[in-house]
Amino acid sequence: MNPAVPGSRATSRPKLHAPLRLRVLTALPFVLAAALCLVLIAVWADRLPDPLATHFTVGTGAPDDYTGRTAFAAVCAGTLLVLGAAWTVFTQRGALWGAWLTAGLLGTLFVLLVRDNLDAADPADVRSPLSNLAVALAVGAVLALAGHALSRLVPPEDATANGTDIEPDAPRLDLGAGEVAGWSRATASAPLTALGLLLLAAGVLAVFLGAWPLLLVAVAIAVPGLALARVRVTVDRHGLTVRSTLVPRPRVHVPLAEIAGADARDVRAMGEFGGWGYRIRARRTGVILRSGEALVVRRGNGREFAVTVPDARTAAALLNTLAENTHPDPRGKL
Repeated sequence: MNPAVPGSRATSRPKLHAPLRLRVLTALPFVLAAALCLVLIAVWADRLPDPLATHFTVGTGAPDDYTGRTAFAAVCAGTLLVLGAAWTVFTQRGALWGAWLTAGLLGTLFVLLVRDNLDAADPADVRSPLSNLAVALAVGAVLALAGHALSRLVPPEDATANGTDIEPDAPRLDLGAGEVAGWSRATASAPLTALGLLLLAAGVLAVFLGAWPLLLVAVAIAVPGLALARVRVTVDRHGLTVRSTLVPRPRVHVPLAEIAGADARDVRAMGEFGGWGYRIRARRTGVILRSGEALVVRRGNGREFAVTVPDARTAAALLNTLAENTHPDPRGKL
């Protein structure tokens, strides 16, 4: 039997196992980080004060707030597991690195806080240096690379198993035999750029006001937002690629074999996607930089991906033509 024939065992296996494998790999760093925090607190229980110093002023690193040992253990584990559950629900193969970055960054901060309290006779004597933030960022970056590498263990969804015949009325470009074509446009988002810069400014202000954890929150939101504030959208023989023009990641790639059709339509950033940036909704995702013209791609599994970009109709027509020439014969001819 031709392996491309719908319903064959070869095509159904990735569809069954890829989502579970992705969820396991997404939850794994959060579970490990939570377990490490709980184990360290339990093993070092006789060496830790009760309560623990858990909040510190900028500059001196002196504590200004305290949390009971049991309560801190619950906060540590609960925060990591809730975040892990949220990532598990919404993650995709290409975003696995973000889950590992988040778990590494937050988990390291919790572990370093426990270490800072170690052997303290009085929690008021505990000091937490700002270098902890640099260590957490470094660990998070390493784990992000690990998450990106592990994403290769997750097979892409088998779109051809659900049928990927391009609709007859979908726009197309006329390409002669042996002709190749490509399309590329850069587009930017003024709201995302402004929001990212404002968040970074707010983070710097928070440091001077002594609320240094807000800097971490601001950076965690602003940096991905600025990375997606200007992207390049490319359609070629590899499929659709949306990448940041500032950094190599984030990047979204939809291979031709997964495309069941593409068209251009107007979208509303707030009304349909709830804002700007990389958006996740039921059965659809998107890189939404503004309201207006967007390239919308339908995958073989029924999900849609949208990216707001000028001249989207040309991109859709070329994508349909390239995908139609790439898809295997649905009748399974040899």
